[in-house]
Amino acid sequence: MNGAGHLRGVPAALLFDGLTRVELTWIEKRVEYWIRFGQDVQEQILDRRRRVLSFPPHSVFAFVRWAANDFGTIISRIDIVRAISPGEHYQTLPFVRPGGDILLRMDGWPKVERVLQIVDAIESVGINPAEVSPHHWRHVHNRLAAGQEPRSYTAEQHRAILLRRKVEP
Repeated sequence: MNGAGHLRGVPAALLFDGLTRVELTWIEKRVEYWIRFGQDVQEQILDRRRRVLSFPPHSVFAFVRWAANDFGTIISRIDIVRAISPGEHYQTLPFVRPGGDILLRMDGWPKVERVLQIVDAIESVGINPAEVSPHHWRHVHNRLAAGQEPRSYTAEQHRAILLRRKVEP
């Protein structure tokens, strides 16, 4: 691929097959990139420490990145991302190709930990976090970024979202 986003004269947009790929790495206590939730449709094992998961358009997943060196943690981050459809606008994100609609982005362990607690709370009431309204994840992002506590996601809200999805094209 050259700097213009082409592979041998073919625009990169034409090479996109509709799947969003996330490269995961696991080197214990050094680099730990993992998916907290989301349903992949394909897995490619690159080697014993790296693999690539592929997500279909419109699916939502949480990508957690943590890395350390001899002096301590150098990155602690969570991104909740909606996989895109071909032709849709997206934001770029390291290790996510081509990118996605970033619903939530938190840096620093205290905020990452708080997002993980929110995910746990959603699961504890029997809701798959990948099915939560994207608007709720944006709300969580905005409230935590402002140093405030986000509202809880309720079973009633979730039922309403599921009904809305049935009637939307």
